[in-house]
Amino acid sequence: MRRLAGLLVVPALLLSAAACGSDKASDTDSPKNAVPTITAGEKFGEKPTLSKGGGTPPKELKTEVISEGDGAAVENGDAVQVNYLGQSWDSAKPFDNSFDRKSTFDLTLGAGMVIQGWDKGLVGQKVGSRVKLTIPPDLGYGEQGQGDIKPNATLVFVVDLVKATKIPASAEGAKVAQSDAALPKVGTNTDGKAPSVTVPKSDPPAKLSSTYVLESDGEVVKDTDSVVVNYVGLLWKDGKTFDSTYAQGKTQTFPLEQVTLKGLKNGLVGKKVGSRVLIVVPPDQAFGDQAQQSIPAKSTLVFAVDLLAKM
Repeated sequence: MRRLAGLLVVPALLLSAAACGSDKASDTDSPKNAVPTITAGEKFGEKPTLSKGGGTPPKELKTEVISEGDGAAVENGDAVQVNYLGQSWDSAKPFDNSFDRKSTFDLTLGAGMVIQGWDKGLVGQKVGSRVKLTIPPDLGYGEQGQGDIKPNATLVFVVDLVKATKIPASAEGAKVAQSDAALPKVGTNTDGKAPSVTVPKSDPPAKLSSTYVLESDGEVVKDTDSVVVNYVGLLWKDGKTFDSTYAQGKTQTFPLEQVTLKGLKNGLVGKKVGSRVLIVVPPDQAFGDQAQQSIPAKSTLVFAVDLLAKM
C-alpha cells in the first residue's frame, strides 16, 4: 500500500538530524577540520548564517545546543514545529531554510517523516532551544543525495524548536448517531487502532459529505492551521483501502493550506480537534478524470479521519 501524502500535500524538503547530547570541542574544531559556525543571527528566532566547514567532517552525529529553552523536552510521537537552516559541510550557501518562508516546518518526531539525523537529534531537546546538528551521510541523504544536496554530503542544520504538542492515541468525544443509510458506517473504537469502515452498496453522494463520528469539544480547525491526523482512505466502489496511516504506524502532519485534495481539506475545515470525522469526497473534489496509483479515474473516496491535534 503506497502512502498518498505526496498527492494530498505539496511535498516539502524533508530534513533531519540526530544526537546524543551536546559535544565538547574536539579535534574536529581545529582550523584544519573547522566545524561550520554561526557567523550572524545567533539568537533563537533569527535567521542564521553559517561558515563553510574545513577538512574531513565527523563520521558521527554531532549536536550542539546553541541556546537552551525552558520548555518541555520533546519525545518521539510529539508533533513539533521548527524553524531551520540547512547547509552542506563543504558549502557556504544554504540549500534550504524556513526563515525566508516565514513559516515553520511541522513534523511528528520519530515517525520517519524526516531523515534519521533529525529524528535522532531532536529527541530530548527542550522547546525554545536552538541546536546545531552535524549529520553524516548515512543519517542524511546518503549516496543518492537530494536536489541541491550532493551524494554522500555531510549536512549541518541550525534548528529552532518553536513548539511541541503531545498527540493522543485516538479521537475522543461523544458518539454521533450514524443514521443516514446512504453514508458509510465508521467504528467508534478509541484504542488507537484503525476504525472499521463499511461502505454501502449503493450510489455515492454527488456532493461532499463531512460528518462527525465522534465529536469532541476541541478547537475548531481553520484553513490556515496545520493538523495532525490518523486516517484510513477507501474507494467507494469496492470498499478497498488505498491508504492508511494506521498501517504505517505513523500519524500524518500537514498544513491545510498545502493540501491539494480539495474535498479532504474542505471536509476538515470547521471540524473540532479531537474528533473523528467521516468524509466522502466526490470525483470533482478528488482526482477527477486522473487515475492516481491504486485509485481509478472518477473515483469517490471515503476517509475516516481522527483529527488529533492542530499546531
